Amino acid sequence: MAGNVISGYAARFGDETVIAGEFRERLAPGAFTRTLRERPDVTALLDHDSGRVLGRTTAGTLTLREDRIGLFFSLDVDPTTPEGQTALGTVGRQDVKGCSFGFRVQSEAWTDGGDKLPLRTLTDVDLFEVTLTYNPAYPTTSASLGSDKAASAARRVREKAERAMRLRGIA
Repeated sequence: MAGNVISGYAARFGDETVIAGEFRERLAPGAFTRTLRERPDVTALLDHDSGRVLGRTTAGTLTLREDRIGLFFSLDVDPTTPEGQTALGTVGRQDVKGCSFGFRVQSEAWTDGGDKLPLRTLTDVDLFEVTLTYNPAYPTTSASLGSDKAASAARRVREKAERAMRLRGIA
């Protein structure tokens, strides 16, 4: 259902944040290009908790794409699970309206901050997960409840294929 789609930006290019009071960090455009092409599976979680899975790319319930703004996600949430109910409720009320992401750095560039903290620019990362969170490290991330035509279309195609398989006796 269209009302079960959460979408937004898990990361935005060029926006700075302070990490642990030690340094500033930002993402360069293209930081996710390689990992989106090569990584077979990325999960969507609640608050980086691997026990609270909301979706995954290999299941077709999470779609990710890099655009000029950042890393856009669309998540087709299952409202019959406790995690899905929590995500739909808290994002729908905007109690949770930000995101984070789990990653490993492959390439980075550091610049001296002068009178500011040093700046780390992430240029290539291995992405493992995106997460819905109330307190994102990058406050300009976003998550909102709405519709996503691509996710809805993918779900309809999947449901049609499953019905056809059941009619043929394939479970």
